[in-house]
This record gives sequence, structure tokens and C-alpha cells, in this order.
Amino acid sequence: MSEQLTSIAVLLAIFLIGTLRSINLGALALVASFAVGSGVMGWETPEVLAGFPAELFVILVGVTYLFAIARNNGTVEWLVQAAVRAVGGRVAAIPWVMFTISCVLVSLGAVSPAAVAIIAPVGMTFAVRYGINPLLMGLMVVHGSAAGNFSPIGVLGVVTNGVVDTSGLAADPIVLFLANLVFNVLLGAGIYFGLGGRQLLGAGRNGARASSGGTHSTGGPRLPGTTGPTAATAVATQPALDHDDALPLDRHRIVTLASMAALVVGALIFDLDVGLTSLSAAVLLTLLAPATAKEAVGQINWGVVLLVCGIVTYVGLMQEIGTVDYLGDAISQVDAPLLAALLICYIGAIVSAFASTTGILGALIPLAVPLLATGQVSAIGLVAALSISSSVVDSSPFSTNGAMVVANAPKEQQPMVYKQLMKWGFGLVLVAPIVSWASLTVAAG
Repeated sequence: MSEQLTSIAVLLAIFLIGTLRSINLGALALVASFAVGSGVMGWETPEVLAGFPAELFVILVGVTYLFAIARNNGTVEWLVQAAVRAVGGRVAAIPWVMFTISCVLVSLGAVSPAAVAIIAPVGMTFAVRYGINPLLMGLMVVHGSAAGNFSPIGVLGVVTNGVVDTSGLAADPIVLFLANLVFNVLLGAGIYFGLGGRQLLGAGRNGARASSGGTHSTGGPRLPGTTGPTAATAVATQPALDHDDALPLDRHRIVTLASMAALVVGALIFDLDVGLTSLSAAVLLTLLAPATAKEAVGQINWGVVLLVCGIVTYVGLMQEIGTVDYLGDAISQVDAPLLAALLICYIGAIVSAFASTTGILGALIPLAVPLLATGQVSAIGLVAALSISSSVVDSSPFSTNGAMVVANAPKEQQPMVYKQLMKWGFGLVLVAPIVSWASLTVAAG
């Protein structure tokens, strides 16, 4: 068996063992990286760990650390109250507000993980505070950011259009942007109404609120693996926000808000690393107010960090071995161009669920050139289908965006959110390529 096929077989074994046994997939993946890298490839330890996502590790730790401090000192609660007042108490609008903010940030040039890292913690706090399904909120944030991915001035849009130009293919940045935007808006609508949006709309103004008492279930869909009123959308008999309950802006909260604003400005305007900037802010807040940060490090979900970093390390090893190129070359031999185009979309979706979307597009778009030379496949349609297939799966818990959602979900619901995101992410791996291929490539052909 070739090295590439061996790496694929080992990846399948990781998921099989992790499903049958209660073993962290990240730990399994790191062991697999050691076994394949050292045993099969004969690599030394630095080569085996070359794919370890140090940047992703710092993002996960830094952002969750900062927002743990913000939760502990009441800053996030203050933000929640301010945002609910801003939408006139219409809690049903909050998921769409998060979707829109994420989309706008990415469309204007923020990288998607940076936008999700900033918005997801606040969105998840809304979910807990107002009885919104955390899976609904997390997916709205992720797909909001995905909706802005291929803006002509966005990072991923610039990179993709640049690769298309370099490959000598016909390009249409506006079609690419709008096709991806519409696809994600439709997904957002399905997510909203499928995961509790109807109940939020029915609750009306000041209607939904998670509370330790005085709530009753609306009968809406419950989150898998949970029981009781908080598992569904809850409706409180009292208003969602009482001015008597409004938190004041004390010194600690002002400093924390300033730190969070600095994170946003640094990441979106000065292109500072999100992880290191948030970690710096967290350390500064800890120095200024040790009491409010006392338990923050313990609130970082290290199991999620291990899981994501382990899987990404193994996928990086697979890319270094040449597994993705191996699959791409095999597909290029397919005689039917439309079928080969569909297979390329599937490769983009599968690999991107674990690895860099930008890297996958950079590798796969040039592989499509021989297919497009036949004249049987639309260049614009295939690029759009491949771009959507490769980016929409970022809701997978193994990608940076999905991992941020899991890490910021309520601790007791993180296993449920992880499992549901994995089902959703891999559902998109199966569905997104064929839908985008049929609507953009086949129809255009």
C-alpha cells in the first residue's frame, strides 16, 4: 500500500476508534502522526510535528482565556444587556445580528477565524442568557462569516481570484461573491428556523430568556443530549431586561471593554494576530485584577484544544506526504469532465473540514485547469462551486471556526455542541459539493 493510501486508512481508523471508544480524537491523531511519520516515513520528531497548528492553539487559548475573564467580571453580561436594548428587546433578531456582523467584518477584509473568534464568545453568551439554542447561535456566527468570505476585497476572495488569474482561467469576482453569499444566507435561514427560530419569533419582544427559575418550555426542539427547560427555547414570564437589573460600568468592566475593543481594532485594522493579542489582553487584565481572573485558566477547554490541534496536525502530515495531490492527480484521469469536477469539489470539502481553506483552494484550482480546457465545464461555475464546497464546511469542529464555537459553548453543553457540529459539518461535506456543483457547474454548462 502506498504512503498516501496508508495515511487515508489511518485517518479512517482514528475516527472509527474514537467513535467506538471514549478516547480524545486529538490524542489519537497525535499518536497516528507519530506512527505514520516515524514508522512509515522515517521522519524525525520536528518533521512529524511540523503540521502542529501553533497559531490555532494560541487563538483557542487566548480568546477563551480573555472571554472567561470578561464573563467572570460581568463585562459580557453588560454587553448582552446593551445589545438587547439596542434591538428593542427583540431577542429573535439577535442570531441574525450576529450573522450580519460576522458577514460584514469578513467582507471588509477580516479573516474568517478572526471574526468568529471575536463574535462567537459574545453570541454564545447571548444564547445562554436568553435561552437560545447554542448550536443555532454558533452556526449563525460561522455561516455569517462564511457569507462574506469571497468579497472582492476580502482575504479569501483576493486569494482565490488571484489563483484563478494565475491559472489563466476566466474570473468573475462578483459572481463568486454573490453565489457564496446567497448559499450561506439560505443555510442561515434553514438553521434559524430549524433550530428554534420559530419559537424565538413567537416569544416576541422581551420574550426569551434563560433563567434559573420562572421559565417554561415553549415546546420547541430540544438540544440533543439535554433535558429540561434550558434544553429548549425558554420563555420567561418577566421582561427580558429590567432597568433595575442593568449592570453598571465599573472600572474592571471599562478596562475589559477597552481590551476587547483593542482586540477588534488590532485584528481587523492592524492585522495583529488574534491569539497573541487576546492572550496579551488576558494577561494584562489578570495583572490589574487578579481576583476576577482567578479561575479563568481553568475555564479554557483543554480537551477541545487537544482534539482540534491533534487532528489538524495529522491532516498537515497527510498534506506533506502528498495525499491531497495524489487524490487530485487520480481525479484528473477521469474521462467525464463534469464528474471529475464533482470529485474535486468533494476533495475540497473533505480536506477543508480539517485544514486551511485558502491552502486547499490554492492547490485544487490549478488541478481543474485540464478539465476546463475541454470546454465542457464552466470555469466561473466550477470555481464558485469549489470555493463554496471548500469554505462552507468551516463549521466542522475540526476547523478553527467550529472549534471556536465549541470552546465558547456552555461547558455542560460542549459535548453536545461538538457532536452536533460534527454531524452538521460532515452533512455539509456530503451535500454542499453536489448542490453547488449542480446549481453552478452543471447549470452553467
